[in-house]
Amino acid sequence: MTSFIIAIILATPLLAIFFEALTGYGESFEHIKQTVLSDYIVNTLLLVLGVCILVLLIGVPLAWLIAVCQFTGRKFFRWALILPLAMPSYIVAYTYTDLLDYAGPIQTSLRNWFGWQAASDYWFFDIRSITGAAIILALVLYPYVYLMVRASFMEQQATLTHVARTLGYSPFKSFLKVSIPIARNAIIASVALVMMETMADFATVKYFAVSTMTTAVYDTWLGHYDLASAAKLSCIMVTGVLALLYLERWQNGAKQTTNNAKLSQHKLSYQLNKFQTVFAVLFCSLVLVIAFVIPSWLLLEYALHYFAESWSSGLFEFAYNSISIALITALLALALSFSLNFILRSRPTPVHRFNLKLASTGYAIPGTVMAIGVLIPLAFLDTQINQAAEYLGFDTPGLILSGSIVAIIAAHLIRFIAIANKSIESSYGKLSYSLDMVSQTMGQSKSKLFAKIHFPLIRKSALVASLLIFVESMKELPAALLLRPFDFQTLPTYVYQYASDEQLEIAALGAITIVLVGLLPVIMLNRSIDKN
Repeated sequence: MTSFIIAIILATPLLAIFFEALTGYGESFEHIKQTVLSDYIVNTLLLVLGVCILVLLIGVPLAWLIAVCQFTGRKFFRWALILPLAMPSYIVAYTYTDLLDYAGPIQTSLRNWFGWQAASDYWFFDIRSITGAAIILALVLYPYVYLMVRASFMEQQATLTHVARTLGYSPFKSFLKVSIPIARNAIIASVALVMMETMADFATVKYFAVSTMTTAVYDTWLGHYDLASAAKLSCIMVTGVLALLYLERWQNGAKQTTNNAKLSQHKLSYQLNKFQTVFAVLFCSLVLVIAFVIPSWLLLEYALHYFAESWSSGLFEFAYNSISIALITALLALALSFSLNFILRSRPTPVHRFNLKLASTGYAIPGTVMAIGVLIPLAFLDTQINQAAEYLGFDTPGLILSGSIVAIIAAHLIRFIAIANKSIESSYGKLSYSLDMVSQTMGQSKSKLFAKIHFPLIRKSALVASLLIFVESMKELPAALLLRPFDFQTLPTYVYQYASDEQLEIAALGAITIVLVGLLPVIMLNRSIDKN
């Protein structure tokens, strides 16, 4: 019963969205459906397709080079290539817009060199476009593909590659004919994750003025003040995401690839020659420089040059707000995830397994949609609390739930608890049930079983999960932007506010803080993957 209650509470926003969509009037929706809905859907699909193609072209070759090939600098690139994971997409979008826009240093220099007077005198890539958004998102999302596919390549039996070599396959042909087919499941799973992250993106597409389903939900809610229509649009998005999850699981279940190799048996199969080494180093360096070094360098330059303008006491307040919300979210996520997984461990029934999956569905819901889903039940509870207080003769407390940071924490918790669930469930799967039986024969209670046996054995995975949740909460913009109380700022909303006003220089310190906070967990995640 406990796991069912937790799962229902965590799934309430999803249920609330469908309920509002079915019962609300939504007078703007009919107009949107007849005019621009098809454009929203097409733009979203084009963006997702572009990002998926780019992350495959970047992530899969990088994963193969690092997992299978020996070349100079491989150990450095093994961990350095995941650094863009700490960089929020909207920050990368802001930096490259400043760099590549008409008034940016590159176009200004070109006009000075060649004597061009206006934009009509030459062609230059428009960063504020669907293509530009796809490139930016691919730069920060390719590490998902890189990490998951790299792990799959490392688990492949070395004998398969040796057989390919005896058949006369070149490294490139072996990569295409042997490695990729075996890593198919990991590739599909990682691309599905990238697709969900792309559909959930708000700040990048909003800043680039690309009309997608995410911006449609935002504009309908805050622009037209039509919650029901926003809920209907949200339902379309959620239905698409759930369909994507089903297809991904169906595909992985349909063609399971058997691999009995142990990680300890993994050996680097190819020693690259000088020419191949140069190519590998250039490719890895190019990706790292474009995805991480250039945005970081530009932010650092802004922070130093405009330090006096950007430094203020408010920055500490915004950092405190962000850290507090992220810390509370991470702790609550761990507590609830431990409860769900321990109950499943104690009673491994289909019902408890379903409850765990139900509690993890929030990760598939974009931040803008999650904000609507959280607001509906919390606003209802606020109404009931105020009516009860008025009936009992007390002063009405106001919007103590929907108008406070409770709403932001709830949105972050429901969206990111899946990270803790997956990590702790995986760790529990490695624990022998004989440990539980020995504990029971010694008369230990369930609380002592968890505290003295389970927790010490899974605490490292729990720590990594909590750090990832902390970072994701620190970076999350849409929920904080839509649900924050009046005159309340977090670091992402602070950066977004100034960047939207074309004043990224003032927000550079805040942006650097977000990136720095994200670096440690990303490096720890890489070490954890290498060890496991």
